[in-house]
Amino acid sequence: MSNREAILPKAAERHALYEAHGYSAAIKSGDLLFVSGQVGSRLDGSPEPIFKKQVELAFENLKSVLAAAGCDFEDIVDVTTFHTDPENQFGEIMEVKEALFNTTPPSNWTAVGVNWLAGFDFEIKVIARVPSV
Repeated sequence: MSNREAILPKAAERHALYEAHGYSAAIKSGDLLFVSGQVGSRLDGSPEPIFKKQVELAFENLKSVLAAAGCDFEDIVDVTTFHTDPENQFGEIMEVKEALFNTTPPSNWTAVGVNWLAGFDFEIKVIARVPSV
């Protein structure tokens, strides 16, 4: 039997979004944390229209989910990002990433170009190792 614990960020407004869409923000299994794709949504779930701010919000939402599990960016071991226009978006994404998530050595990272993200232009999902208490 697996040991799975749902993790939700502290912001109660975000809990309703996860419930409405039928998934957990993250699942903790043993010392691993599997974080669902985080997008740059406002508290009501709508996309932030300014791309760079959307990316910043996605990283802030990710930070909130990590914190709820006792993790931070240093604990991330695997990153997957999804982009609707990678060639034109990558510069702004890297600016935000380097300002908020600058670990050494850097985590591995897979970037995937997609044509649909439910109204969003960027999504980030990660796997992190939960620090021992």
